[in-house]
Amino acid sequence: MSRRRSVAVIAVAVGALLGALGVSSASAAPPARTDASEVTHWNQLAATTLAAVPGPDGGAPPAFSINMGMVQGAVYDAVNAIGPKQHRPYLLNRRTGAKASTDAAVATAAYDVLSELVSTAPERAPFPDRANLLNALSSAYAASLDAIDDDSFKRQGITVGRAAAAAMLDAREGDGRFGPSPWMSNPAPGHWQPLVSGSGPVLDPTPWVGNVRPFLLKSSSQFRTAPPPALDSQQWAAEFNEVKSLGRATGATRTDQQTYIAKWWQSSPVLSWNEVARQLITRTGLDAADSARLLALQNLSGADAAINCWNDKYHYDFWRPWNAIPRALEDGNPATDPDATWTALITAPYPETPSGHNCLDAAHVAVLRMFFGDDPVGGPFQITSTFVNPGGPAVRTFDTFTQPLVEVIEARIWAGLHYRSADVQGQVLGRNVAKYGAANYFQSVGN
Repeated sequence: MSRRRSVAVIAVAVGALLGALGVSSASAAPPARTDASEVTHWNQLAATTLAAVPGPDGGAPPAFSINMGMVQGAVYDAVNAIGPKQHRPYLLNRRTGAKASTDAAVATAAYDVLSELVSTAPERAPFPDRANLLNALSSAYAASLDAIDDDSFKRQGITVGRAAAAAMLDAREGDGRFGPSPWMSNPAPGHWQPLVSGSGPVLDPTPWVGNVRPFLLKSSSQFRTAPPPALDSQQWAAEFNEVKSLGRATGATRTDQQTYIAKWWQSSPVLSWNEVARQLITRTGLDAADSARLLALQNLSGADAAINCWNDKYHYDFWRPWNAIPRALEDGNPATDPDATWTALITAPYPETPSGHNCLDAAHVAVLRMFFGDDPVGGPFQITSTFVNPGGPAVRTFDTFTQPLVEVIEARIWAGLHYRSADVQGQVLGRNVAKYGAANYFQSVGN
């Protein structure tokens, strides 16, 4: 089959899938399709910019998810406001002419939200690169606008992009970002305690995430996960002994390949799954409107998964393996034995259950599956890990979405970070959030 024929088949297949999902139908004649290159361009700019923000200032993975959701929600509203109404808006209830520049709208909405997030981030940790990030954003925005004909349609696009960004920023005023930490130390068995470095306890850089007002959910605890296993149960003993054997820093029973995979998955889920989304958008030829909707649902679901997940973490305040294993005599379970020398391959500075990585992975993947199926049209996709020297290639290839979801459950155990139930419950939470978002937002007109 020729390349031209292959691309045509892919486009038809994806169009049929989107129609079946109710993500591309409308009674009015649709506006002319617009190339998605500017949507993916600003998605990549948003991901790399927000990842460069210091953790305590909003760059840690759960806060990163919230910021990314704000950008993509605004981009969706800007694109969706152009021409005949095809889908329900997220926040922006206005319309502009069908010939307004979609590219100008995308660039303006993304730029306005990004520049506001970077310029106003509280400096809870040194942020020496702030000015450089803002200058880079300004240059990128100027380049995007310079590539568009300077006419009334460009100006219309800028105006609607600015309105979409303003609607998002106004809606997030006083939403709980950068609020107080909910954590209170409890030395009793079963409760998390931070590791201590030379400068003191190593605490969560963004503990406030669980108290942020959600984007799609009704509350930050809407999908409360099941509690961790009771300390006197057989399940607790089994999960304790599994991570004790596989997750220790040295002398573990895991293989070299498992060690590599555990480190490889330490990369941010926001970066991983937006990278995959861009690949599949380009491969399948999604237009700007479908791409903006995909990225909005994906990243707003990821944001709410992070919010609900962090609310659960501090609700349960469950101890990490490095808390539990040296103190096993205190859990009242005869099937667990202490090891005072036990340390984890990888650590994290917040309570254990549910797994934050799995919450985010499952939310992003659930949306990608809605658009592309479990086995994406056109073959495998790639993910690039940002973990430094994981012990193998940074880029890995997957054939289906099931493969990475199965693997990351194991990887967090191999890393010594989580018990199995925390990983499984994280994926349950993420899927629930994405399904709720798809059922209640971004619907085609008439649904």
